[in-house]
Amino acid sequence: MAGLHLIGRGLSAAGSMFWQTLWPLVLGFVLSGAVQAFGNRAGIERRLGDRRPRSILRASGYGMASSSCSYAAAATAKSLFAQGADFVTSLVFMFASTNLVVEMGLVLLVLIGWQFVVGQFVGGVLMIALLAVLGGWWVGRGVPLESIRATLQPEQPAVDQADSAPAGPSRLLDRRLWADAARATVADLTMLRREIVIGFVMAGFLVAAVPTWLWRALFLEGHGFWTTLENALVGPLVAALSFTCSIGNVPLAATLWRGGIAFGGVISFLFADLIAFPLLLVYRRYYGTRITMRLLALFWAAMSAAGLVTDGLFRALGWLSVGRPAGLANSGPSWDPTTWLDLVALVGLAVVVVGAQRTARGPASPEAPCCAAASAGSAHDVGPGLLAPAEHHGAPPTGGA
Repeated sequence: MAGLHLIGRGLSAAGSMFWQTLWPLVLGFVLSGAVQAFGNRAGIERRLGDRRPRSILRASGYGMASSSCSYAAAATAKSLFAQGADFVTSLVFMFASTNLVVEMGLVLLVLIGWQFVVGQFVGGVLMIALLAVLGGWWVGRGVPLESIRATLQPEQPAVDQADSAPAGPSRLLDRRLWADAARATVADLTMLRREIVIGFVMAGFLVAAVPTWLWRALFLEGHGFWTTLENALVGPLVAALSFTCSIGNVPLAATLWRGGIAFGGVISFLFADLIAFPLLLVYRRYYGTRITMRLLALFWAAMSAAGLVTDGLFRALGWLSVGRPAGLANSGPSWDPTTWLDLVALVGLAVVVVGAQRTARGPASPEAPCCAAASAGSAHDVGPGLLAPAEHHGAPPTGGA
């Protein structure tokens, strides 16, 4: 009976996390499909093709507007890079899309206070700045990024179709591009479905099975600055081990704060959904093992540094007088904005899936031969979404991906 109770609690927690993040997850994958279908390589290169301050600001703004779950943000960042964006700038988009978002701020405000909302934004800006300054030097050293980009790019006919579509607002009325976007969305979801399911299920069982005191045992307490430093360094480790995704890690962050963890440790933990183990598998599939390990080191350092600096800044301003809640409210299912947004997302996703299936069953047009191939097979057949696998380019997968 105890085992069945644990299974029930784990599945319930996983379902709750999935429901909290469903609409941004769908939105992010739809945006990823749109980038692949509507993205004009010359336009993306012009806006995001370097890592100058203006491009970094644009990528941050696009990321904030997308409000994606971390899985979907990773897929969209991959699509931007494949279409001509600078690699580091595409990573900036991914960071902003998962950390500088309104919905996470609202959940933080409800659970643990305004200080964490402000801290999330301040720390997110610091983290993006560190990524922009250090990313090119650390990630790009001795790594053939252009050859990796080549393995991620769509087949040439699909690119030609997108570039030959009408320019301006009339481009949005092109049914061929909408069909390509639907197929790309479904293909990306199909390719990452295993990682998504593993992530949510593992997060649910860890929340249900691991007691709070065990998480707290990883953190030092009562040693002043050294406590804050250790907490900021260990926060990302706990996030990676807990498998939590985007908004799903906010309840655990609130639990850690209630248990006595330093403010900087909570901030770095909140940022670290991008190094959860299932996300590392996604990066490895996209970019190979070598770049994935460099991304892990870079992300961890940026997250910890941002948490530590934000903690020091808030202490200097006297903003850390926030109390620690005695307990967390039990938020069961309710007709709140998340529920309505999730229902809209499910309807929208159904429309996308039906559209992708209808166009897949139709005859392959000479304008888009790769789309029929993309919709015909599994992730094994087509690689990341509509993106051709490495063997189609005559090169082996890079870095063991």
